[in-house]
Order: sequence, then C-alpha cells, then structure tokens
Amino acid sequence: MTTGSRPSKNWPAVVWVSLLALAGGGVVLASIINLTQQDFRLSGTQMGGVDQVRFRSSTNCRICHGDFDPVSAPYDAWAGSLMAQAGRDPLFMAQMTNANQDVANVGTFCMRCHVPMSYVSGHALPPDGSALDARDLDGVTCHLCHSMVDPIYQPGVSPPEDLPILTALGVTPQYYANAQFVLDPRGTRRGPLADAQPPHEFIYSPFHRTANMCGTCHEVGNVAVSRRPDGTYLYNAVDQATPSENPAHQFPLERTFSEWRLSAFANGGVDMHGRFNGEGPTVVSTCQDCHMPKVSGPVCAGGEPRTRVARHEFAGGAAQVLDLIAEFTREDPSVDQDAIAEGRRRSVSMLQRAASLEVSGGDGRLNVRVVNETGHKLPTGHIEGRRVWINVMFLDAADNIVLEHGAYDAGTAELDEHSTVVYEMLVGLSPEAAVITGLPAGVTGRMSLANTIEKDNRIPPRGFRNAEFEAAGAPVVGAAYADGQYWDDRPFLIPRRAVRAVVRLLYQNTPRHYIESLRNGNVTDNRGEVLYNLWEATGKGKPIEMVVVETALNPPCSRDFDGDGDTGTDLDIEAFFACLGGDCCESCAPIDFDADGDSGTDLDIEAFFRVLNGEAC
Repeated sequence: MTTGSRPSKNWPAVVWVSLLALAGGGVVLASIINLTQQDFRLSGTQMGGVDQVRFRSSTNCRICHGDFDPVSAPYDAWAGSLMAQAGRDPLFMAQMTNANQDVANVGTFCMRCHVPMSYVSGHALPPDGSALDARDLDGVTCHLCHSMVDPIYQPGVSPPEDLPILTALGVTPQYYANAQFVLDPRGTRRGPLADAQPPHEFIYSPFHRTANMCGTCHEVGNVAVSRRPDGTYLYNAVDQATPSENPAHQFPLERTFSEWRLSAFANGGVDMHGRFNGEGPTVVSTCQDCHMPKVSGPVCAGGEPRTRVARHEFAGGAAQVLDLIAEFTREDPSVDQDAIAEGRRRSVSMLQRAASLEVSGGDGRLNVRVVNETGHKLPTGHIEGRRVWINVMFLDAADNIVLEHGAYDAGTAELDEHSTVVYEMLVGLSPEAAVITGLPAGVTGRMSLANTIEKDNRIPPRGFRNAEFEAAGAPVVGAAYADGQYWDDRPFLIPRRAVRAVVRLLYQNTPRHYIESLRNGNVTDNRGEVLYNLWEATGKGKPIEMVVVETALNPPCSRDFDGDGDTGTDLDIEAFFACLGGDCCESCAPIDFDADGDSGTDLDIEAFFRVLNGEAC
C-alpha cells in the first residue's frame, strides 16, 4: 500500500484503520515525553471491568429502535451523527498518531472518549489503536450510553441497583469529566422513560435526562498537566496518576460542560422561543434540550406514539468532519452514507441557529454585533481548528467589492485573518515547557504538550461571569467581556464609494494550517497523509455560513474624519483639509462629504463643517 492511498473496494473501515496503524513499518519511535498508562489512570470503569459479551452492537439495537419512523426512531437519527461515526473519524486517528508521538501512551486516554467501546473490549491497548475491531469502531454506541451509571449516587433519585455497582469500584468519579464513565458490568440497559416495557432487562434512570451525563465526555482536561498555585500549568511527575481528578485543576482541552454549567441556561433556563428545542416548552436548560430536540412518535417498532421524546440526532458543529468521514467510508458497506448526509444537514442547521448578527451605522462606521445564542462559548468543543470569524464585504453601486474584511480564498483555503476578528482558542508552550520538550515557546499545535492559553476570545454564553469561568479553567484571554456579556461588537470603517454591505459569520473546524500540521508532523504512519487527501477531496474545509445580513449604507459623513476614535477634533479638521490637498489617510472618511458624486467641492466643505457643528449631513 502506498502512502495516502484509498482503501480497496468494499474493505471494512476496521481493516483500513488497522493497516494505517501498521503503515509505519513496525518502527517504534520515542515520544518527546515518555509517560506510562499510570499517568492516565482515572476513576470509573476500567478495561476488563465489564462483561463485554453482554454489550450489544448498535445493529442489534436497530432491530427494535430503527427503520420504523424517520422522525422519532432513535437509531435512524443516531446513525448519521458524529457520535455514531466517532470511531471511524480519520481526523481523530491522525490526531492520535501525532499525540502519541509527543506523549507516550496518551492514545489510550484519547480513546476513552472517542472510542469508548475499546474500554469494554480492552482494545484501548496498545495506544495507537491498532487493536480496534469493528465493534470498537461503532462509535459511542447505544448500549454504552444506555448502560451508564451516575457515578455520584443520589439517594432517592439514583436507581438502587447502582449502589452496589459503585461500591464494588472502591473509588468512584466525583466529577463529570474525562470520560470517567461507570458502566453496569452486566450491561443492563437504562433509560429516562419510567413506563418503558422493553423485552430486555431495563432500569429507569433519571441520570439520562441530565446534562451531567453529557459532561462525562464534554469536559476534558489534560490529566498529565496540572494547575499550580500561581495559576500556571506544568507537567506532572512521570508514572503517577493525576494529583486531582477535578478537571478545573487540569490544563483545559474542552470546557463545554463547565461553560454550560456556569451559564444562565443551567441556572434557571433561558426562553429561546423555539430556536432549538423542538416540540413543547421553549425554555432551554439542558444539553439535551438543544442537541436532542423533542419530537412526537414511537421510540420502538410497534410501540405507541409518545410526545416530546428526545430525538437522538446529537447535532453540533461537526459538518466538515462528517464530510471527511463520509469520503473515508465511501466504499464501506457497513456505513449508511444517506444517514451521514442527513447528520451533516442537521449540523449545518445547528450552526445557523448558534448565533445572530446585528448591524448598525454611525460616524462613518459599520457596527457589527455577534450574539452568542448557545449555552456555551461560541465556538466551543475540542479546541483544535475550530474558529468563527466576521466577513464584511463593502460594495459600490455596481456591486463591485470596494473593501473586504475576513476574505477567504477557497482555492488556497487561506483566510485573511488580520483584517477581521477570529474567535478561537489557541494554546502554547511556556518557556519552562519549551526547555523540557525542546520545542519553541509560544503558540503550538501540539495539544498533548500545551500548557498555556495564548488566546481565547470566544464569545461567552448568557450568564457569563469572569471569575467563575477563570476558576473553571475557561478564562477569556486576549479579549475583554464584561460579566453578563454574551455578544461582541466590532466597528468597520466604511470606505469611499460603498453603498451596501454584506456581513457574514463563518465557521470552520478543519482549516488548512491544522490539517497540514497533522500531515507534516506525522512520522509514524500515513494517517496524516490520508487525512490531507480526504480534506482536499471534500472541499478543503470550505467555511460554513452561519448568518448573513445585508444593509444599505448611509453616506459616511463622519465627524471622526481621521478614524482615530475622537470626533470633531483639530486632527479631524487637519485630516479633512489634507485630503482636500490630495494627501488622504487610508482610514479617512470619504472626501465627497455631501455624497453628491463630486469630491472636494465647496459643498463638501460646507457639509463637513455642518457635521462638526452637530447638524445632519
């Protein structure tokens, strides 16, 4: 097999992944930091801790929970989600190879979230994923989620059957984080419908209606990098479990659960007027309210229709990753490509509802407000690659672009990020970590080694409080948001001749620099090359349009003529007359001050001084 080749026709994905794992020719490379499995040991179900024979594949669940109603059937919606396809994700596999090169044995920790069945089968060892089989690659399966036990027992709420399971573990997780799931060792299925009467063993579980369950995998810290008393982070001692399983004490890799937990959504709920939740009341309070919208219909074949059942679509921002997975599994007969296409459509729909734009004009500027409509930061999730930016096109009367901010070249897949604001989280290496690793200090793409937050200007959710977010390991860095602020305002100077503006908010989670880093950094196998080829074949991560607003522009007769933020000063007057003499500054307002088509006439001078005196132009 040559590097970057496609799988042969009709090869199952498991064969393809196994070949990828062996593509390095059996060469074992030393990692930058040689950690052991002990460094990643956490509370919860361990490999070998459950009877794997009792855990059925998702196709088994499909017999009763699929193919009967495209709206309410749990399997049908799940099959096209990133949850279902997590084990077949070529982006994750390339990430894991690079992570293992940097930190030995970290792959086993990664698979706990991305391929959780590997903890049932025991195939999370070795850490390169080469032991994974078809059942492991079935993603976050129906049976795995529906055998989860609330690790924090609540008398009178938790099923009494949970207590002996937790007691037998000895040490139980005290935080919903880092995939510290507890599974029923017998695989007894649980669910949130108290009156369910399935043909298999079943336990009613209120836990499955809570966001705490979602926090299990959507709160991730690097357990090998701990927070010190001064607020900085550094690597733990080798061959020792993390000194604290509290994710707030670990370097943040994902804080979606904490972002929600500290928002107004988790603390009383927010009426979003039907924006996310589907049928029923419009107050949103849990993860499930948005990501499992309510519908009506049966939940099993032959079952009676129900109202307000949770649709298992799990839509997020993963449209571009689903593109990669669809191409990667195109010749795999076990993968439903139509389901993935539907999952992608739902992901785009979710992105289009995640934000809104408000635009207004004044003082020669177009003011753009981005409003975060979600219950977490915008964007949120896994920190690598995800970004949102403002694109502004100023157009003249002939619809020619006069000036563009945040331009994206689809051919080269390059963003002009310096002309706009990009909302993202960037991590880095401290000087201390740079000495240890031998890598440059500052921004890095080596997530498993990172120990500094270099930038996090992502827009907070409703109910945001700086001190609370910082304590949870989700601070604002490189920006300023007041307590309670869930929007960001950005002014853009209106250029000469512009009569209309088109403002777009764009999302991307597979940018060129990220995909190239995974390809170029890979010295073990060909997963990075395969990922790059898939990325090229699927449009190079073309950004997704979240929101678009068009607005007509009034003549930009600003008192702040020189664009320095002060209005009607001597400098504005000097700049105006300098421009009359042909020496215009780039940020100056148009010299055609009365907007009559002639520049620099007596009427323009009169209009300028009328505006200085507070009159309308």
